[in-house]
Amino acid sequence: MNSESSRSHSIFTIIVDNSTVDEKGQQHICMGKLNLVDLAGSERQSKTGATGLRQVEATKINLSLSALGKVISALVSDKETHIPYRDSKLTKLLSDSLGGNSKTIMIANVGPSEFNYDETVNTLRYANRAKSIKNTPKINEDPKDAMIRQYHDELNKLKEELAEQMKGGGLIGKGGKIIDEKIVTTINKEKIKEMEDRLNKEKLSIKLRSEEEKKELEENIKLAEDEKLKYLEKLQEKQAEEEEHNKNKEKILEKLKSKIITIYLYYNIILIISLIIITFV
Repeated sequence: MNSESSRSHSIFTIIVDNSTVDEKGQQHICMGKLNLVDLAGSERQSKTGATGLRQVEATKINLSLSALGKVISALVSDKETHIPYRDSKLTKLLSDSLGGNSKTIMIANVGPSEFNYDETVNTLRYANRAKSIKNTPKINEDPKDAMIRQYHDELNKLKEELAEQMKGGGLIGKGGKIIDEKIVTTINKEKIKEMEDRLNKEKLSIKLRSEEEKKELEENIKLAEDEKLKYLEKLQEKQAEEEEHNKNKEKILEKLKSKIITIYLYYNIILIISLIIITFV
């Protein structure tokens, strides 16, 4: 309905990685991601009167907006266990912005015209559902750093408890018996060893998950690039077709011009001959 508006959604993504090295030489990574999204407007085809390629584009736009609406409904519902992010490329690319570790703001644009009353109401309902999504974002630091800090806090807490209980030279056990400090130290070392083993397992698990997420992100980026290349190829084909059409048109015009000149010359020759005959007669 807007002759100069784009006939597609637009997503501009900025990813920032921050890597620091502490005094112990250990690397710590933080990551931030910003998605700026411009959604195409939903239009009733009966109003636009679109046909051909424009109609196909409008259908695709409305389908992707419908898929986004289903994802939003699933996120705000207490009963839904499956979020259909894979129903469209749009929802797949925005999965971490909608229900992930993020803050999301949606700006809904509506028109004041009575002619667009139905579209305005639908947009407001859409936005009302979207604002019901509740996310609890956290700082995007390397998961292994967060896990290490958690375990260190637990170890320090254990040491503090042991230090408090061991004031006076020993630890009081069941029946009022004093437990030898060496036994307590052994138990403490076993506990620390157990936690270190658990930490190593968590590190390995986190590393594998990070690699999977990285691979998935690369696939999404490749998908977007492939779509872009396909679009550019189609655009080039269309331009080539238009150029070929223009060349054929020019050839036809040249032929037509040549025929007109030939006919004009024949006409002049015949006219001259006729005048000569008339003069002699």
